[in-house]
Amino acid sequence: MFAELLQNVRTSHPLVHSITNRVTINDCANVLLACGASPIMADDPGEAADVTAGCDALTLNLGTLDQRRIPAMLAAGRRANELGHPVVLDPVGAGASPLRTETALRLLREGKPTAVRGNMSEIRALARAGGGAHGVDADRADRVTEETLDRAAEFVRQFAARAGVIASVTGPIDLVSDGVRVFCIRNGHPMMGLVTGTGCQLSVLTAAFLAANPDRPLEAAAGAVCALGLCGELAHGRLTGPEGSGTYRVYLMDAVSRLTPEQLEKGANYEVR
Repeated sequence: MFAELLQNVRTSHPLVHSITNRVTINDCANVLLACGASPIMADDPGEAADVTAGCDALTLNLGTLDQRRIPAMLAAGRRANELGHPVVLDPVGAGASPLRTETALRLLREGKPTAVRGNMSEIRALARAGGGAHGVDADRADRVTEETLDRAAEFVRQFAARAGVIASVTGPIDLVSDGVRVFCIRNGHPMMGLVTGTGCQLSVLTAAFLAANPDRPLEAAAGAVCALGLCGELAHGRLTGPEGSGTYRVYLMDAVSRLTPEQLEKGANYEVR
């Protein structure tokens, strides 16, 4: 299943407009190129909607939020909705400040995202179900483990159903749901947490998968999660001697660029509930 989804990305070369985190913008652009898509980043309110009109998908990332970006994101989201293009909302740090939480909720209402990609603390903040954001990382109390998996999967399922989105919640075990089914994904490596921006990269990768597979949004979002997680495993397997997180960051990008559909099909580690 996932082999075809990745091949569609590599064949269709979707153009993804990303209003994204300034800290990670370069890695987001490069991961799109590595997977076979193309990036464009335009966050001025005067052109954001027009740029979106010429693209195949849109990512809205709150990582380096400011008042200038909010109208740009809203305008771009509306234009993507008008054209039927997929929108991915990455509510970075939702719950950490009123501005972030209120902006994320407004984008969820008015931007009508196809998918919301965040950690459990951020998704709980959007669901107004408690929990706390620790910077841009998930609070320890929100981490999904084998012991909490049943409860977490049901929460994500309910959030996706209420919000009308694909919910892609990443952590030690990743959960992706359309409100009916839940993909429980066990790909990835803890070292991914030592590289700034792997979540941002996953959000733009999700947008590329959604654009290339418009008839299978749940599977596309799950495929993106499996793909980056598997690449995290492959990157770690290459480390030798004194190599650390800096080298790992490069190896991760290499793994995305060299990932084959067959590798993804064989290496995807998931169950559907």
